[in-house]
Parts: sequence; C-alpha cells; structure tokens
Amino acid sequence: MKLFLGENYVHYGEVVHLPLDFLKRLCLKVQAERPESRREKEMDTLSGYAMCLPNLTRLQTYNLVEHRPIVCIEIKPKCGFIPVSNCVSKEIKHRVCRFCMYQHLKVSKGKWKKMSKYCPMDLFSGNKQRMHFALTSLLQEAQNNLKIFKNGELIYGCRDDHNRLSDLNELSHHLKSFFFPANGLISGPHCTRMVIKELINVISMALLSNTNIESYRASDMMPIPLSQRRNYCEASHFNKELRNGKHVVECSGLPKGCILYKTLQVQMLDLLDIEGLYPLYNRVEHHLEEFPEARSALHIDGPYDETFYDMLKHISTEDDGSVEYAASKIHQYRVAMTAKDCSIMIALSPSLQDECSEQRSVVTASQSRFMYSVSIVDLDFKPYDNIPHQHKRDNKIVNHYMKHIQAKEDPLSNFLLENEDCTLLLHKV
Repeated sequence: MKLFLGENYVHYGEVVHLPLDFLKRLCLKVQAERPESRREKEMDTLSGYAMCLPNLTRLQTYNLVEHRPIVCIEIKPKCGFIPVSNCVSKEIKHRVCRFCMYQHLKVSKGKWKKMSKYCPMDLFSGNKQRMHFALTSLLQEAQNNLKIFKNGELIYGCRDDHNRLSDLNELSHHLKSFFFPANGLISGPHCTRMVIKELINVISMALLSNTNIESYRASDMMPIPLSQRRNYCEASHFNKELRNGKHVVECSGLPKGCILYKTLQVQMLDLLDIEGLYPLYNRVEHHLEEFPEARSALHIDGPYDETFYDMLKHISTEDDGSVEYAASKIHQYRVAMTAKDCSIMIALSPSLQDECSEQRSVVTASQSRFMYSVSIVDLDFKPYDNIPHQHKRDNKIVNHYMKHIQAKEDPLSNFLLENEDCTLLLHKV
C-alpha cells in the first residue's frame, strides 16, 4: 500500500516469532479490554507469529527529548464516493452512499442503538462546513469510526450506552489544557463547546495538509477525475439541514496530496462496483476449477510487490474476455476495499514558537500550535475468497435500505408487506 499512499504514511511492520504460551496468555489478558462488538472475533494464537508495528499514537516524525502531552485521533473514514459504474442495478446506489445505507441495517440488527449523522462524503468533500459537520457527527456517535488517545491511553471512543453530553464534557476536561494552556480562562458548557471546536479545526487542518513530499503514483491508474463524480449523498444529514437553510455551502475540494485525497483516489480504483466485479470473480473461479495451478500466475495469493503494482497500472479499460483481465480488476477492487476500511491516525503535540519553521509540519489553533504526524493503519489486503460474501452483503444493505425508504413513504404498504400471511374474516351482520 505504500506504492499507492506514500511511504511517509504507511508503516509496514516486522514479522516476529512469539511463543504459543505467550499468545494464549495475551489473548486472555486483553479480552476484557476489547469492545463488546469485537469479542466474538478471536485472536489467532496458533500461528506463533505477529507483526511488530510502531505505536502510531505517538508522533512519527519527531523525537522530543522532554515529556510533552500527545493527543492522537483515529478516524476510520470509510468509502468517500458514490459508484458511477453502469453495472449498478439499483439506481439508489447512484444517489446514497454505502455508509448511510448500512447504518439502517446495523441499527435494525442491534449493532448500534442510534443512527450516526456522519456521512463519509461530507468528510471527503474538502468543504469546511461539511467536514466540520462530519467530525461533529463522529464525536456525537463515534461507533467504530472515531477514537481519541491521550499519551497512548484511550480517552474517547465507542460507548453506545453512555450519555453523549457527559462523554463530551469528560473529553473537554482531558483536552482543555492542551488547547488552552492558560488554564482557568473558560469553564462549564462554554468550555466544552470551545474545546470541541478547536479539536475539529485542528483535525480538519491535518487532514487537508500535505506532509508527504513523495510523488503520488496511484493517480496514474485513476481514469475518473474527482471533478466528474457525484460529490454529495442524498441521505446526508448536512444536506437535509442545508435544505432547511441552516448552512451555506462554500467553494470546496480536496488539495491534491493531502491524506484524504490520496485515500479517496485509491478507493476509486473500485471502478465496477461489487455488482460489476462479481461476474469477473466467477470467470476466475471457473478457470481455477479447470486450471488450479494458475492461481500463482494470476497473483491470487501474492506476492504483492512492484510487479503486482505494475500489473494493476496497465490494465486495459475494455474487457477482452480474458481471465487475466478479470484477475487484474479483482486485484484493483481488493486494493480499493483496503483503502475503504483503513484508519487515519493524527498525532498532535504542543510546539514551541521557535520550533519547526516548516509550516507543513505544524497546525495552529487559536491559542496553541502543534507538531503533528499523519499515518494510515489497518491496511491488511482484503481476501480474494471474501468477494462472494461482499456481494451478498451489498444486496442485503441495499434491499434493506430500499424497504426502509418505502416504509417511510408509504406506511400502509410496509404494514402489508410485513404481514403478508393474513386471513380476512367476514362476520355476518
């Protein structure tokens, strides 16, 4: 993924060997600390290997001698575009983003108690008002998309059953001295609003800054310019408030080279959508049934190196019916899905006035300035064998959302749909 996103952002680890007994004890020790929604997913304690990665809640570009507080914000932005593929069978997918549709299914299944107002397309818009609305929505309903650490300790994250205002007040207490070093100047509800406003401003600046001086290579493979895509989601709560006159849209756009731009470009390697990709997956599967030894030549299991990258870069835009074309499109999709599920880590530490003259390494708040580093994690390559599951889940998400929208538009129709097995009894009058 460093070839797509840049080496400064991507930290690939070192494989280390661990005793099996250590892994078993570690699994037991951390189980109680894991989010409830993750506890059914067990750690692999039988492989004997692990990845040793840097602690990305710390600054990655500076070695501070003296002890200074460090705040790290982890954001899982999810997919920031709406598919333009002609392979999409349901028109709603051209108007509403996947995240907003998926919220309805997750809440109905009990994964979350409340709907999030966050829409990835607002965050990826580059528009200051939309970005601030998106980040505010993440703070109000973090779900699994926002975590905040202070000195490596989690201070804010997914707590579905907690009082949100109380949580924000507690977060403000943690960050007050961070943003307002002259302690005691503000307090009460006004303090919480001021601290949260400063936090959102700093996050936005870090997301839109370009800290990576490397040339960007993934754009060479991007046939759809960002200017030609639909840049808003009909289900976005920002758009609803916009229609009610609460917001005025400013000119916007992502600066080329910022972390959101790069992430979005890689996500958009998914040119066909899962609906257009699934027939290509079946083509490869039929070929592998007849020629199982071709799995290696098609790079199904790697290696994912420079040669693999070059193979993705030179894919024909026209389907020639070959299994090679199908496999290449599948690999593009897998790279895009990895970018759709990654997390962005923004680490901040107070900066003295005479430090770091390079503006690209410093963000400024109203009363503070911070050195910062931006990294990307959760870049495990999405499995080839998981494509049928993704196709099935996509259908489930879209069908559930369409049923939900139909119910809102026609409550009687929904009542009849949900009570199809009925008997009409006629009584003599």
